[in-house]
Amino acid sequence: MRRIAVYGKGGIGKSTTSSNVSDALAEKGLRVMQIGCDPKADSTRLLTGTERPATVLQKMRDGGELELDDIVAEGRHGVLCVECGGPRPGMGCAGRGIMAAFAELERLDAMDVCRPDVIVYDVLGDVVCGGFAMPIRNGYARDVFVVTSGEMMSLYAANNISEAVAGFREDGYARFGGLIQNSRGVAGEDGLVDAAAAEMGSRTVYRVPRSPAVQECEARLTTVVSGAPDSAQAEEYRRLAQTLYDLSEDVAGAMRLGPLGGCDC
Repeated sequence: MRRIAVYGKGGIGKSTTSSNVSDALAEKGLRVMQIGCDPKADSTRLLTGTERPATVLQKMRDGGELELDDIVAEGRHGVLCVECGGPRPGMGCAGRGIMAAFAELERLDAMDVCRPDVIVYDVLGDVVCGGFAMPIRNGYARDVFVVTSGEMMSLYAANNISEAVAGFREDGYARFGGLIQNSRGVAGEDGLVDAAAAEMGSRTVYRVPRSPAVQECEARLTTVVSGAPDSAQAEEYRRLAQTLYDLSEDVAGAMRLGPLGGCDC
C-alpha cells in the first residue's frame, strides 16, 4: 500500500492536484482512497461531482452509529472519497476535528474493509498544528509531497511543512518526498522553486504546467483526467501520478492511532 500526503497552502491547487493524481491512479486499475483533511471539505468534489460532499464530522454531529457507507463515497474511476470536515465556523478547532475524524475511520476499520492500494491524504498546510500534522505524526502517511508555486507565501508554507516532517524523522514516521510545482507564471519560477527545494535538502519532483483545461474542468466539477482525458494537461497529471507512485514506498498498511498529546493549535 502506498500512503501519500499532499500538503500545500490554501488556494495553491493541492486539492486539484490530489484529485487528478487519485483519478489517474484509479484509471490505471489501482484501488485508491482520497481523504480530505481540510475544514472546507472541498478535496473530493471534483471526484464526486458534488459541491458539498458529506463529511465525517457532520455525520458524527448528526448523531447515531455511523457505517462506512455513510462517510465513504465512490468517485470517478471508483476512487473512494472521504472528507473529514471541520467544526462550524467560529466554533472549535479544525485540527481537533481531523483527529476526531481519523479516530472514527479507525473505529470503522476503514482501511481493512476498503483495502486500498493507494491512500492520498489531501492536507491544508498553512498551519501545521497537531491536527493538520496527523497524517505525518502518527504514521498514517509514509511519503509527504508539497504543492507550491514560485510565490513567496506558498514557498514559506512548504518550508514549514518540510520542518514538520523533519521533526518527526527520528520517530520513523513520514518522509519528505519533495515539491510539486503548480506553475503560476511567476518570473523565474522554476529557479525559485528549485532553490527553495535545495534549501530544504530536497528536490522538485514535478512541474505541472499552467493550463486553462484545469479551470474549464473545475467549472464542470470534474478532474482533467476524466473531464478532458485526451488533453495534454491530463497526460501531465498521469505522469505526475506515476512519478508519485514510483517515489512512494510500498508499506504493509496504515498504522493505528497512537498517543496524540493534543492539538497544539
